[in-house]
Amino acid sequence: MRVPFARLHPEAELPRRMSAQAAGLDLVACLGDGGRIELAPGGRALIPTGLAVALPPGYEGQVRPRSGLALRHGVTVLNAPGTIDADYRGEIGVLLINLGAEPFGVAHGDRIAQLVVAPVSPAEPVLVEALEAATSERGTGGYGSTGGFGPSGSSPR
Repeated sequence: MRVPFARLHPEAELPRRMSAQAAGLDLVACLGDGGRIELAPGGRALIPTGLAVALPPGYEGQVRPRSGLALRHGVTVLNAPGTIDADYRGEIGVLLINLGAEPFGVAHGDRIAQLVVAPVSPAEPVLVEALEAATSERGTGGYGSTGGFGPSGSSPR
């Protein structure tokens, strides 16, 4: 599927796949020549990409963390996955947070996140008087109700 991107900044880089079967397109920081943003431990910042996208109707863009940044530096996408709606035409920004112990610098041209384009099924809310618990094996159980963090089949903790 071809997805049109527009450069909002002359130094913006088009997202690209880093392998033939990669699910996501790497998004790149657009901070201008020599631009840099420092993220202190616990700090967050909206990193510009200098790009806008026109996703086709029925699709969304999911902005996801890069696993290497998360593993090596504790840097991730705060609202993961961030959603780009098909009718949004503004600049793509990536909300990064540094959960690591050391400051982390983002420079112009750094790969900062992945963009996965995925189909969506529009939901139409319908109000009912009550939900039948019998229609679900799980019922109203939530937050840990299906088991603990130990081996599969262990009881909840």
